[in-house]
Amino acid sequence: MPRVLEDGDSESLPGPRVRMRWRCNRICHVRLTEQQARERLASVPVVRLGTADAAGRPHLVPMTFAVDGDRIYSAVDHKPKKSRDLRRLHNIRENPRAAVLADHYEDDWARLWWVRCDGRAAIMDAESAMARPLRLLAQRYEQYRRVAPAGPVIAITVERWIGWSGS
Repeated sequence: MPRVLEDGDSESLPGPRVRMRWRCNRICHVRLTEQQARERLASVPVVRLGTADAAGRPHLVPMTFAVDGDRIYSAVDHKPKKSRDLRRLHNIRENPRAAVLADHYEDDWARLWWVRCDGRAAIMDAESAMARPLRLLAQRYEQYRRVAPAGPVIAITVERWIGWSGS
């Protein structure tokens, strides 16, 4: 448990991948460990996928997902879309760098947290390559058990797990 400091005090506590810093209103902010980041990411039903095109123009969309080790999977599914030629797929083909963001908000800011996973994305469209990710997605989402996504699958290999918590 972090030491409680008086208002105005500041202390940085280095540790193995954990740093705590005292801020205003007696809230202790904590950098999450990789394991904590993984657990919090897995606890949410939807995340945000950030991609950018070759010119660096960002694109952000909500995404259903499944985690398997250092891989995060998502699939193009049957939800209504303007086209199957999605901006996220176009961006990944041009620039494989991607980020996934999960967060939790409450009015009690001591309970806020976020997790970001930075990595490289790839598009999988071969049936054999999509089989395991689609099974993992169906285990997580009942909608995918009723109507399996046609794909393709986006596979993000996470290179960096980071996160923050208000307490």
